[in-house]
Amino acid sequence: MSHLKYIACLAVPFAVLWIALAIDPSYRHDWMLENALLLVAVIVLVLTYKSFRLSRVSYTLIFLFFCLHTVGAHYTYAEVPYDAWFQAATGHTFNSLAGWERNNFDRVVHFCYGLLLAYPIREMFLRVANVQGFWGYFLPLDLTMSTSMLFELFEWAAAAIFGGELGTAYLGSQGDIWDAQKDMALASLGALIAMGVTAGINIRLQRDFAREWAESLRVKDIGPTGEEAIASMLRAPGQRTS
Repeated sequence: MSHLKYIACLAVPFAVLWIALAIDPSYRHDWMLENALLLVAVIVLVLTYKSFRLSRVSYTLIFLFFCLHTVGAHYTYAEVPYDAWFQAATGHTFNSLAGWERNNFDRVVHFCYGLLLAYPIREMFLRVANVQGFWGYFLPLDLTMSTSMLFELFEWAAAAIFGGELGTAYLGSQGDIWDAQKDMALASLGALIAMGVTAGINIRLQRDFAREWAESLRVKDIGPTGEEAIASMLRAPGQRTS
């Protein structure tokens, strides 16, 4: 199967799911807010397909996360009825089996944000920034953590601006004062697991893994930067010094 056909096999079912769940969501305005970032992400992926084509693995992971997000946007993350679905299938609630006392769909998706998207982020770093060794695992983890923090700030700003029922639905904290911190921690844990699994595979398959790792941590330039670099640029011919 060609790469384009594989992407179509992901895009078509996602489009069907998105359209089905766009019909009569629980809170239309919250659905619109939740889909704003998704729309931007889809546009970026479409526009960059020819110039920066990701691997099948990365597109599959992104597809899975988008599906989870689409379900959360339809119901709001705090009200996805996974417990009712599980009870209808098994006769027991999932929360009772897991020992949960709240709707934890949002927690699962935050964990999956790190677990599913850290690898595509790693691919971006490898191919654009040409990072190697340690930095090829740390930087995806770092970016996942920082973007998770930015999203929590975005949620806070949206809740503060819109307020009322829309702000509460979008925030989805369910009364937990540590909701943002727990969400960020779970995203970080997911990314850490993803990078750990990736490193484990590479340790087994990549013959020069240890050498590349060591080389990535070697100091490349012993000269200091900062004020010394600025002074050097100011002394360079053609540079203004005043």
